[in-house]
Amino acid sequence: MFSLIKKFFRRAQPGLNQNVSFILAGIGNKGEKYGNTRHNIGFSVVDALLKKSEVVLREKGCRSEIVVSRLPHGDVVSIVKPQTLVNRSGIAIKEVLTRYNLPLSSCLIIIDDFNLPLGKLRFRRSGTDGGHNGLRSIISEIGTGFPRLRIGIGPLPENTNIVDFVLGSFDKQEIEKKDEAVNKAADTVLFFCKNGIEAAMSRYNRNN
Repeated sequence: MFSLIKKFFRRAQPGLNQNVSFILAGIGNKGEKYGNTRHNIGFSVVDALLKKSEVVLREKGCRSEIVVSRLPHGDVVSIVKPQTLVNRSGIAIKEVLTRYNLPLSSCLIIIDDFNLPLGKLRFRRSGTDGGHNGLRSIISEIGTGFPRLRIGIGPLPENTNIVDFVLGSFDKQEIEKKDEAVNKAADTVLFFCKNGIEAAMSRYNRNN
């Protein structure tokens, strides 16, 4: 009997995958030592999204942690944490896109940006990597036509090495502002899923 239930569950999963409307991928580095680093703010946002949604199914991809969740307004989405390290994020994102057979426009990438002040949010419909190695990897694997949400972690202090800065932890005086930005970013992602990229750009690029 148990084997029959397992077979039914395996057959049912592809149908669930077909109901996924969006891939919401936070970019970061796996491992405890990176947990509070500036480069991992994308991971923090998807963690906040999970708290605002109903978990339907936890999956383990070859190169990603995947949680299929239902958002408050009803959309079923795949919330993703690539496990390849930032500089190879494209490999994981390509795998997830293939898994769900979704267009690039349905894959939102959530990343840090040291060119924006801490807490500033900016949606983009598509574009270049802007110097972000994770985006560069994703673009090399799937092209440029995916939306992205950039979250400010700057400014970059003078005479500071970029790698040291993004892989450094938030200072004590930054934590509260970072936490506010993470929660707000999660809310903007919910808005994006319900209303689309144009509405999200119009509302949040101007008003934060």
